[in-house]
Amino acid sequence: MKMENTLDKLTSKHKGRIVRITGSGAVFRRLLEMGVTKGEMIEVVKVAPLGDPIDVKVRGYNLSLRKEEAAMILVEVIE
Repeated sequence: MKMENTLDKLTSKHKGRIVRITGSGAVFRRLLEMGVTKGEMIEVVKVAPLGDPIDVKVRGYNLSLRKEEAAMILVEVIE
């Protein structure tokens, strides 16, 4: 069974494959430019104590995303 969730709901050390990015406009374009694209593997490296920001690793790069940005990224969680 495949488990899907938005990136903001995952905790540190969870990994997944990006299924879809919701939203549009400048934030959507910014995510694409940073390499956050459908099919890529993404790993949650660290979540700040209040849940914002969320540090992730994608395409070998570390990125820091705001919680609302992470909520736009649907991932297939890999156990």
